[in-house]
Amino acid sequence: MTRTPTRAVRFFGTLEGRTLQMPVAGAHTMDLRDNFEEPRGSRRHEAIDILAPRGTPVVAADEGRIAKLFTSKQGGLTVYQFGRDEKHAYYYAHLDRYAEGLKEGAYLLRGDPVGSVGTTGNAPPGTPHLHFAIFELGPEKKWWEGKPLNPYPFLIKVK
Repeated sequence: MTRTPTRAVRFFGTLEGRTLQMPVAGAHTMDLRDNFEEPRGSRRHEAIDILAPRGTPVVAADEGRIAKLFTSKQGGLTVYQFGRDEKHAYYYAHLDRYAEGLKEGAYLLRGDPVGSVGTTGNAPPGTPHLHFAIFELGPEKKWWEGKPLNPYPFLIKVK
């Protein structure tokens, strides 16, 4: 199957050639759909949605520390994780719950529990999913701000 490269493919070196762990247990790369550029009202999606049954475990896509646990109107229960080099942030949203013992400042390894798939925030109640985003942090290391990177090219390389 030939895949059409997306605009963000050019960023593939910004994560030092690393691929990521699939952040939803049991999800398969062939089931992913690149919806990074899709419109969401007046803005772009700038993430990938990984559909799974409510309660499916969500795990750390890469190693790094938890920068912020946050509840927002749009994202619901969310986790912001900085990568090990603190140049990138991983954003996990619409969680049903956080993993037991998860707290800000904790250092996670790839595959460590983050929470579970849900529909919190503005997610449609009948469509549980993980809204997963990556962004390049600026020098200020603001957990809520950065240059969006398309997760799709990194996740389709997951073995």
